[in-house]
Amino acid sequence: TGVLGPRAALAQAMTIRQGYQTNIWGMPTYYLLRSGHLEKRRIKFEEFAVPSGNLTMQQMVARQVDLGTYAGQSFVTGHDKGGLVAIAQIEKVGKTARVMARKELNIAKVEQLRGLRIGNQVGSSTGNTFVDIIAPRAGLKKEDYQEVKMNVNEMVAAAAAKSIDAFVSVDPYCSIAEAEGIATTVVSLYEYDPMPVFMAATPEFIEKNPGTVVEYLKAWLDVGRDFKQNPGKVGEVIYTFFTSKGYKMNRETFGKAMANVEVDVGFPGDLRPYLQQIAEGLFKEKKIGAIPDWKKALRPEFMEKARG
Repeated sequence: TGVLGPRAALAQAMTIRQGYQTNIWGMPTYYLLRSGHLEKRRIKFEEFAVPSGNLTMQQMVARQVDLGTYAGQSFVTGHDKGGLVAIAQIEKVGKTARVMARKELNIAKVEQLRGLRIGNQVGSSTGNTFVDIIAPRAGLKKEDYQEVKMNVNEMVAAAAAKSIDAFVSVDPYCSIAEAEGIATTVVSLYEYDPMPVFMAATPEFIEKNPGTVVEYLKAWLDVGRDFKQNPGKVGEVIYTFFTSKGYKMNRETFGKAMANVEVDVGFPGDLRPYLQQIAEGLFKEKKIGAIPDWKKALRPEFMEKARG
C-alpha cells in the first residue's frame, strides 16, 4: 500500500453514528449533517436526535452512538461513566440557557422561586447548573422548591398550562416563551457559566478511526466558517428544522435565539481549569467516582492535525 495506505482506506466511505440534541445547542451539528461538508470528505452518517445532550451522552456510554455534543457537566459525567473523550469545543451557549418564570408571577430574583414548581431536565448540564450552583447561591436548598422532571422541549407548554411556575430551559424555547408572553427571564446561565459545548467521542471510535476523526474535524472547521461567513444560509437550514417540528416562531424570535449561540470551532488551551472546577463539584455531589485524568479526557491532537 505504501503512500496510498490511508487514502485507500478513506476511499471507502466511513459511517459515523452522530448524536445531537434538538434544542439550539445541537443545531451546529444538525447543520453539519445538512451542509454536505461530511460527504465532501467521504464520511457517511446515521443521526440520533434527542431532546437534551445528557441523553446523547448516555447513548455514547452505552456505545450506541460514536459522537455527540454536550456541555461540561455531561462531558465530565460521560468520561467518568464511559471513558468518553473531548475532541473539540464547538460553541459557547451560556447566553442561550435561562431560568424563566411565568410572566404573571413577576419574579425578578432566583430567591423568589422558593416554594414554587420548577420544570427541570434532571441530569442535564443546565439542570445541574441550576441545582448545584444557581439555587444554592440564592440560598435555595433542594427542599425549598419542587423540582418537576421534564424535557426542555415540554416546558413552555407546561408553563402556559400553569402546571409549573418556573423552568430551566434553553433556546429556542426561552425566546419562544418570551415572545409569546408566557414567561420572563429570571437569570441567564451565562452569568454563572459561559457553557462551552464539546464534541465528544467514544475512546474506541478515535482508536480505530484516527484518520476519520481528523477529516471529520476538517468538516467542522468548514461549518465554523459557514457560521461566520454565511449566517443567512446556516440560519435558513436551522429555522426550517424548528418550523418543521411545529414550533411557531417568527424569524425575529429565531434570530434572537441564534444570536445567543457563539460558534467557534477549535480546542482552547484553557479548558482544564474550567473542567476541573466542574469535576470537583460533581465529585463532591457524588455524581462521579473520581476526578478525570485530563490527559485521557481531552484529546486536542486531532484538532491540531485538522487545522494542519
